[in-house]
Amino acid sequence: MSISSKNNLSMFNFTTLWFGAAISVAEILAGGLLAPLGFKMGLLAILLGHLVGTTLLVLGGVIGTTERIPALVSTRISFGQYGSYVFSVLNVLQLLGWTAVMIIVGARSVNQITKILWSFDHLTLWCLMIGALIMVWVWLGKDSGWKKANHIAVILLFLLTMVLSVIIFRSPDLFTKPVIGGMAFGAALELAVVMPLSWLPLISDYTRFAKTKRGGAGGSWLGYFFGSSWMYIIGLGAAILASDPDPSAMLLAANLGIVALGIIVLATVTTTFMDAYSAGVTFLNVFPRLNEKTVALVMTALGTGLAIIVNIEQYQVFLYAIGSVFAPLFAILLTDYFLLKNKKIRVELLVNWGTLALCIIGTILYYQFIKLDLIIGYTIPVMLIVSVIHLITWRLTVKWNYVRKS
Repeated sequence: MSISSKNNLSMFNFTTLWFGAAISVAEILAGGLLAPLGFKMGLLAILLGHLVGTTLLVLGGVIGTTERIPALVSTRISFGQYGSYVFSVLNVLQLLGWTAVMIIVGARSVNQITKILWSFDHLTLWCLMIGALIMVWVWLGKDSGWKKANHIAVILLFLLTMVLSVIIFRSPDLFTKPVIGGMAFGAALELAVVMPLSWLPLISDYTRFAKTKRGGAGGSWLGYFFGSSWMYIIGLGAAILASDPDPSAMLLAANLGIVALGIIVLATVTTTFMDAYSAGVTFLNVFPRLNEKTVALVMTALGTGLAIIVNIEQYQVFLYAIGSVFAPLFAILLTDYFLLKNKKIRVELLVNWGTLALCIIGTILYYQFIKLDLIIGYTIPVMLIVSVIHLITWRLTVKWNYVRKS
């Protein structure tokens, strides 16, 4: 029986799902961006940022479990049906971006390994092969066979983290090596917050199938917090020691050539599957008659094409763009759901102009806070300000709606 016909995912399923999602080359590279802070301050930024970001992520997932609806459908609570379509389009674009980023980052690491081992240098071929493997993963679906495969993948990926951790932490230079360049603590904190935040438009696509609210929330928090924090720490350590956070170099140095090849491909496939699948789910919010799996396969193909033709280098800018839109969006939704107790989708509500306007204001504020470079980053103050404004003004703007005529 398909997972979509019963709520059968346990706390263990969610822990392995999100731990596997967090173990990716992209997260290691993001951790490497924090190297100018040094290891101790970088570690503090990673843990604080993930504490905030993962908690916000899980709160979004609780809505999915309670209401049994996907993430972008839940935005209809605050923004109306047409409002949710706007965010669905934006989410599909960011998921296509993530799919392309994950494929190109994974392909580059694999290509680096095959270049050194066998002098085989063909980045485009590796993009195509990784894209094809993601399609197979999508095709397998989310049945019991998929869950077993995911558990096996997570075990292998866990062994990867152990190997990489030993390579990094056995070096006595980790805490003493001088760092190059400068970075504000707030910018580092933001890079740690925004990674879990990027999963907010996806989490309910999975937690809606949780057996219990506690299992869905607890498993998601544990799996993602520890998995993602660990990846960031590995990237931070690698960037400090070797000035290169790409794990392929470390794995080759540890004489794990072919094993490294398999591990990086597996890490890329298990994480990018979630991006492609949720792109399909989000697309169905606008076109509900389409087949979820078919759309996810098309999204994977498009993401693979983007990985081949687009040179994605501005990784940090991409992360900030995600935060600028989804931080104010979910600040409004979480405020509505948990503080104002506005928990039901009004079928007659097409657009809430007040919340849409506030979301735009929040996006503008986000880029203003980037210029200020506060020690608490950008997401935290923007979400707090947007939430407070919504609490104060919702009674005034509650009638700024476009509703379906009876």
